[in-house]
Amino acid sequence: MNLSLRPNQHKKISAVRLYLTSWLLFNFILLTTLSFAYPGPLPPEENITAPEAFFGFKLGADKKIARWDKIVEYFELLQKESHRIKVINMGPTTMGHPFLLAIISSPENLANLERFKEINQKISDPRGVPEAEIPELISQGKAIVCQSMSLHATEIGGTQMAPELAYDLLSRNDQETRKILDEVIFLMIPSFNPDGQIMVTDWYYKTLGTEYEGSSLPWLYHKYAGHDNNRDGDFINLQESVYAAQILYREWKPQAYVDHHHMGSYGPRLYVPPYCDPIRPYADPLIWRELSWFGSHMAFRLEEAGKTGIINDAMFPGWGHFGWHWITPFHNIAGMLTESASANLASPIFIHPDQLRGESLQFPDYEAQTNFPHPWEGGWWRLRDVVEQQKIAAWAVLDLAARHRDTILYNAYLKAVRQIERGREGQPAAFIVPAEQHDLLTAIKMINTLIQSGIEIHRSTSPLKADGLIYPPGSFVISLAQPKMGLIKNLLGRTFYPDNYWTRSKDDRPLRPYDLATHTMAEFMGVKVDPVNQLPDGNLEIIKEPLKPSGRIESGSAGYRLDGRLNDSFRAVSLLLNDKIQVFRADKQTGELRCGDFIIPRAPTQVIESIAEKTGVDFLPLDSFPEEGTHELRRLRVGLYQRFYGGNADEGWTRLLLEKFELPYLTVKDSDIKSGQLSKKIDLLILPADSTAVIMGEFPESSRRYANYPPEYRSGLGKDGLEKLKEFVNRGGLLACLGTAGNFAIEKFDLQLRNIVADLDSKEFFCPGSTLKVNFNNEHPLAYGLPEKGLALFYGSPAFEILPGNDSEKYRVVVRYEQRDLLQSGWLVGEKYLSRAAAMVEADYGQGQIILIGLKAQNRAQTHGTFKLLFNTFIR
Repeated sequence: MNLSLRPNQHKKISAVRLYLTSWLLFNFILLTTLSFAYPGPLPPEENITAPEAFFGFKLGADKKIARWDKIVEYFELLQKESHRIKVINMGPTTMGHPFLLAIISSPENLANLERFKEINQKISDPRGVPEAEIPELISQGKAIVCQSMSLHATEIGGTQMAPELAYDLLSRNDQETRKILDEVIFLMIPSFNPDGQIMVTDWYYKTLGTEYEGSSLPWLYHKYAGHDNNRDGDFINLQESVYAAQILYREWKPQAYVDHHHMGSYGPRLYVPPYCDPIRPYADPLIWRELSWFGSHMAFRLEEAGKTGIINDAMFPGWGHFGWHWITPFHNIAGMLTESASANLASPIFIHPDQLRGESLQFPDYEAQTNFPHPWEGGWWRLRDVVEQQKIAAWAVLDLAARHRDTILYNAYLKAVRQIERGREGQPAAFIVPAEQHDLLTAIKMINTLIQSGIEIHRSTSPLKADGLIYPPGSFVISLAQPKMGLIKNLLGRTFYPDNYWTRSKDDRPLRPYDLATHTMAEFMGVKVDPVNQLPDGNLEIIKEPLKPSGRIESGSAGYRLDGRLNDSFRAVSLLLNDKIQVFRADKQTGELRCGDFIIPRAPTQVIESIAEKTGVDFLPLDSFPEEGTHELRRLRVGLYQRFYGGNADEGWTRLLLEKFELPYLTVKDSDIKSGQLSKKIDLLILPADSTAVIMGEFPESSRRYANYPPEYRSGLGKDGLEKLKEFVNRGGLLACLGTAGNFAIEKFDLQLRNIVADLDSKEFFCPGSTLKVNFNNEHPLAYGLPEKGLALFYGSPAFEILPGNDSEKYRVVVRYEQRDLLQSGWLVGEKYLSRAAAMVEADYGQGQIILIGLKAQNRAQTHGTFKLLFNTFIR
């Protein structure tokens, strides 16, 4: 199986480039000569309903927000009235609302979308395409541009702007518009978060005219992720992400993508590309040039329109999270971001000149500089200002793509070819995911996620030989000689955040990355991946669709056993317990059983078959039931604490994780705890990562966080709730504290523990979202099923020391950091402070227990490698 360019194809690239350059120059001269006489093939569109006529107000008007259901109606109306738009309902969102993709182009282009999609696929991945065909494909193709609006639902300007942008493209017939429609296929996502748009709109109107007008939503504005929904471009956990990945990564592969956002109110009015330093490695360098190209055109058009306060090349670094606009460059897409200064939702705000600030990356002071030549001078700031500037920026991207269609398509081809070359010539040559894994089902989930990202993967049908090693059949091979080489290296190889001029302050203090310091998928998921310097020998077949494993069933004389190393075994056990089927767990290795394996003495065949099919878990034969070293499982009644103050994304992601694995839980709020009746409802309470102040509700009444919400949405345990929680644990309840919630338990429960890194200066200790090496005490029930050694995500995590005292026997370390060379990927300053420190501790408290999971065991439903640390608290 050839995993690279066809033989001799790379030798012809220089000749192709010379030919293409000459051909493009000729067309550029021809188009320039004819540009002012370009008549366009499009007839004028008549009787297009204007947004103001449909909604009854000008979009962006003070104290007005168009709701998503009405926006959907408007786009459906536009499709009836115009031949320039095709509206596709991609399917239901997380909460059941329509997720729209509006495709805007000329009628001729819309009639031939499949042909243009085919052309674009060949340009984006030219392997197997004869070189002589490339110029003709470029001449026939169209520039593909995608723009998405209001991913963060409180950043409402994008979705309010979208109907106006669509109307202008459908109703105008000037030369510029005709050229855009003829040369560009515009993929518009009018709302990336329809559920949140509805929540925010309804909240705004509920508080309109009150002292809380324009305030933030008290709960998450996405059911699970809240603001974190743009941290899901790599793992694709959310339903909206599934649709976006289909559009961006596989089906269309646009040349440019813009995600329109808002930022704080007291700085520049609008950020446009490019990003500032540092940049993440392995993208084709043309990407960074394209971002400057598009961003300069945006800034130029905004300045031309008289808009002030526009900044670029500052504030937002090129190394960010792996959400949509930051991950697309590694798909060879010019992934961009705009950030508008916010009003108070739809309510205007007044800003004095002396309230304006710089104080951000490459923008130290609020004064003119080369990337900010025309400061805004203050005054009233309105949602309409946001709508207007975002529309100009969005239009500028389409305009540039139309003017330079040939160059943009040639760049797409060139980026793909260069990345293939780099992957073929560099090292490693490939990554192999061995069939022999600690948790094969999780490895398959990783493979499926990579396939959703448009990465080419092969599976061996015979033993493979690579770098002197033999890999069994069923192993996966991911060649680097493919267009998405940069994405593969970031997700599967070790990555190190730069420690240099751009990432340190003037006093040498580390500057916190925009998000995590690494996004190494394989490390998060606990999947073994081997880099190899030569492509393997063996029989390979390409995987064209996500894999759907089905569990085998083999009954033994003593029943069945489930592999306790598999995350999905917990899902299978939960389903068995739902059917009142007796399940045991092995507490030590005995014969065919490993410590942590599950035992099912008997179960109806129909139930077993259904669960094996659903989960992919093998029901293996058990020939003899151990005489000792097992215990019968009981599923605890689990509560998950939920607060207001904008909600807690860690709580939301934990809900999503539990639902994916069908582990039942109850949502617990302050009133449930303060009632003193918690033990009647639950056995275990989970506190998601949060600060002690927020958990307690300890804010001064003058603080904005407190005063910004109506009284019924001000949460916190308070002293009474804390005492009731202590009573719950004292009487035998379990309290699991995730991440920073461990600091709450240490302080308020007076535990014999200290957070080692709590008060350290960042010059002494700094570890912003990195994978570290740990040892799991996998003979402890809370670490059953984990390997002896592994990786854990450290992200604002406490690290524990058991202090000297009379109750040391009540504390047990479940996970401990290794002694030295802790860093796997990311950035770590001050390793000595974590050397052999506890990352997870179980403590007796009265008749109950407190479990402190300092590491990010379930971060964003991504860290599969440590899910079992949480799952083991449920099923014991």
